[in-house]
Order: sequence, then structure tokens, then C-alpha cells
Amino acid sequence: MNRNKQGLLKQAMGQGPTGIALPWQKDVLSEGIRVRVREAIREIVSEELDAVLGAGSYERSVARRGYRNGSRPRTITTSQGKTDFDMPRGVMWEGGQEVEWQSTVVPRYQRRSAQVDGALLGMYFGGVNTRKVKQAIKILFKDAPLSRSTISRIIGKLKVYFESWRTQNLSKECLPYLYLDGIYVKVRCGGRVGRLPILAVVGIRPNGEKILLALEIRGGEGEEAWKGVLQDLTRRGLKRPKLAMIDGSPGLSSAIEITWPGIEKQRCTVHKLRNLLSHAPEALHEEIRTDFHAIVYADDGTAARAAYDAFVKKWRKLSEGVARSLEEAGLELITFFRYPKSQWKSLRTTNLIERLNQEWRRRIKTQVSFPNESAVLLMLWGLVASGMIRMHRLGGYEDMAQALSERSLDISGDKIAALKPNADVPEVRNTEKSKLEALAA
Repeated sequence: MNRNKQGLLKQAMGQGPTGIALPWQKDVLSEGIRVRVREAIREIVSEELDAVLGAGSYERSVARRGYRNGSRPRTITTSQGKTDFDMPRGVMWEGGQEVEWQSTVVPRYQRRSAQVDGALLGMYFGGVNTRKVKQAIKILFKDAPLSRSTISRIIGKLKVYFESWRTQNLSKECLPYLYLDGIYVKVRCGGRVGRLPILAVVGIRPNGEKILLALEIRGGEGEEAWKGVLQDLTRRGLKRPKLAMIDGSPGLSSAIEITWPGIEKQRCTVHKLRNLLSHAPEALHEEIRTDFHAIVYADDGTAARAAYDAFVKKWRKLSEGVARSLEEAGLELITFFRYPKSQWKSLRTTNLIERLNQEWRRRIKTQVSFPNESAVLLMLWGLVASGMIRMHRLGGYEDMAQALSERSLDISGDKIAALKPNADVPEVRNTEKSKLEALAA
């Protein structure tokens, strides 16, 4: 052990509740920095006041717009901890009246720097219980006047930004793709704790960027619930998207059709596979999975349609429940083949928004329940807005221009709307097949 370590260990002996004080509990360097912080704050604020007054202390100038008026004690918590300093005061001449000057660097009633608030929110969004925040930051923000209610007050300030976000105008946004899904969270509502669905919508910009558009708590995931969410988006100016990625919720599909008639929809292939497997014994699962993958992992739309027809014909004989389940989704399972191949992986499932839901669940699992609806919405939105949860660009976004300019391929032969549950799937006629192959080429 070198001399430095021996010296530190000797200083630590006999201190603390265990008889040994850990090395970061006393830091001479940080203590020295905190002393300099007081001088730096006063100097910065004084320079701001001189600029506003148009003249320095005791300086005579025709450009002077007021005068200094002493100072008052202030306390602020920065990344270096609690700091007491003398806050300069000034009086401004405005319209023949004297008005007290207000600093923009250290605004009135500010007790913490923005960096400290950001750190506290980061811990909260990261899963640290509000009761443990004070203990967690005790060493970093030494003697800072922070309590459990501090986090609550900081979160309260986010409400202004949240309300601005949920009402912002979307008329200038171009969002060709939408992903829609719901996540259930325990929330206290009407004096009782229950699981309520939060309906979320994520849009994709032409450059592949993802943007959270809506977070709404509803009583369910039915048609009326989703229709309310979508109509709110249209009222905010959202233009008709080109494609919507959805799970198997019939209410969601109906709401989309009502809001944007004829819009292309892509059913999540992962959800559908799980549904297919639930209709058959485990002994048939591998065979079902292989046949289903032949559809969704086909080389092109024509091959996918042929595999779809083959699946229905085969499984009508083996298991009617499996065949009916596939027909329920219809050719909305292979809509993604109409788009650039580089985007197929991202478009054939709702994994994009499912991953977002997973990140939300991971964070809120430490919460037994939320006290009200506002608290849970602020939490989920804040995780995205603060950057704690990052959404990467859509895979294959480089080909987005191609996707928006090209006419969609008609891979169905007949209109998808004509496909109804339990309906016979028409065979692809030779003329139609030739047309499809020509388009696919």
C-alpha cells in the first residue's frame, strides 16, 4: 500500500458509525470549490446588473438607466451544494417610475439551479423513490435544503410543459406512419386503485425520427376510446397518415377506419402468431409457426399472398380455429410488402411502440400505484421528454422518400375490405398474378 492510501486510511480510522469514514465523505477539493462558487455567483449577477443599468458601480454616464440599491442575502443550491451569497439589488427608471430590477440569471424565489433540478428529476425518472432522493444526494449537494416534497414541486413545474405538448398544433408535422398501442397501469381513480389503459400514439417523420403524439387515459381500448384519441389528434391538425401499425384490437381498427376511411393498416405479425398458437395444441405449434413465417418472411408480396392462401387451405382441414384466426386479420398482415424492403422489419410488427411500453413498465414497476391520472401521465411523458427513454430512427428511413412517392402495390387481387372472417379466400388468377409480378419487379 502506497503512502497516499496509508495516509487516507489513517485519517479515516475512528470516524463514522462503523469506525471508518469512507474517502468521499470528506473532500477538501470540493470544499474549496464551494467557496469559490459564492464569489462567482456574485460576480456574474453584478455583471448582469451593470449591463442592465448601462453603467458600473459609481460610474457617471448619460446612458445610465437606474442605480444600485445594496444587496440582500440569498441561498441557492448548485451542483457544488448549498451556497449563501449577497444578491445585488437595483432600481430601474421606467416611464418616470422606479421599478425594482429582477435578475434573469438568478430569478426571484429560485432555490436551485436548473442543473440540480435536472439531476433530481433524472433520479426520480430513473426509479429512485422520492423518500430516498435526499439521502442519495446528501454527499453531492451538501447541506442543501432538499426534502421529499422538493421532487413533487419540481414535477409540478412540468405540468405547464406537458399541457403545452398535449395541445400543440400538429398541422406542420408530416407523419406518414403511426404506431398505436395501449399500456395498463395501476392508478387511483374514484377513490379506488384499478388498472386503467393508457393509449399511446407514436408518429414517424420522413427523416425517420419518432415523436410521441398522444398519451390518454381511457376506460378501455374500445372503438369509442380510440376514436376520442384520434379525433383529438385531427383537431390538433394531424394530417391523414399513409400507414398505421396496430395490434389485433378490433376497437382500434374500427376507430382508425372511422377517422381516416381507407387508410392502410398493418396488423402486428407477432400478436397474430401468438393468437394462432392459442387455437391449437402445443404439438402443432412448430408447424403453425413455420407456415406463418412463410407468409411474413416471404421474398415479396406475391410470394406472401401465395403462402397466405396455402396456409388457409391447409389449416382449414387441420384446425378450423387456426384458419379462422388468420382470416380474421386478412391481408392486413402483409401490407408492409407494399413498402421498401429496408423497412419491412420495422413495419410488420408493433415492436417499436411495444419497446416503449416495456421501458415504461420497467420504470414504473417500483410504483405500487399512482395517486392520480395526472401523475402517471407526467411520469410516462417525462421519461421521453427528458431523454431518459430514447427513441431511435426507424429502420430503413433512408428509403422513406421512395415509400411516399411510389403507388402502393395491390398484392391482394381483391380489395382487402372484402376479406371478412370465415370468408373463402379467392385464388389469385393468372392475369392478376402476372400483374403482381410485374409490379413487384
